[in-house]
Amino acid sequence: MKSKAYINIKKWLAKPVIFLFRIHAHNAENEPCEADGPYIIASNHMSNADPVFLCAATDLQQPHFMAKKELFKVPLVNKLVAALGAYPVDRKGADVAAIRKTIKMLGEGKCIGIFPQGHRYMGVEPRETEIKSGLGMIAVKAEATVLPCYIKMKKRKWAPFRRVDVYIGKPIRFEEFNYDAEASGEYMRISRFVFDRICEMGDAVDAENK
Repeated sequence: MKSKAYINIKKWLAKPVIFLFRIHAHNAENEPCEADGPYIIASNHMSNADPVFLCAATDLQQPHFMAKKELFKVPLVNKLVAALGAYPVDRKGADVAAIRKTIKMLGEGKCIGIFPQGHRYMGVEPRETEIKSGLGMIAVKAEATVLPCYIKMKKRKWAPFRRVDVYIGKPIRFEEFNYDAEASGEYMRISRFVFDRICEMGDAVDAENK
């Protein structure tokens, strides 16, 4: 359930954010509603503003993203990121507590945002980047649906007033991953399965715009 603070702050931020970032959402009908249960938003990652783009492009559920713990020590900024659903993570190592919190939040019916690449790759073709197994692990532990999204910007770089297109793919149900608890490398395989779907969305968009 969305918090009142989130609803109020998103309403306050939505119009100027969408204007400043020129955000255009595509295929919004693919976004699950609360009755469909918890899910993970998975997207390519090019800028620090990507969570903002995804929050602005989705409307039916509140996405929660991990944010570096240092932000929660900055006055006013800490209240803003918390109101927008962010929660702290120690990016210097494997933050087991943050991972457990993520799985718990999904179990409570919340929507979580995860970038399979783990890091930003500005100006780089997504297929040329590495990905992490974290998405696969969390999807398995929570038996979660994954919503693939593709963020498109000119030259794969963000700049003020530069158009940002967010394409929302069809949800991937957990059963589609065919998870095998006895097989090795399943977390990475599932992360790759999702990221390939994201890249395929990008390929289709690029082909249409040629």
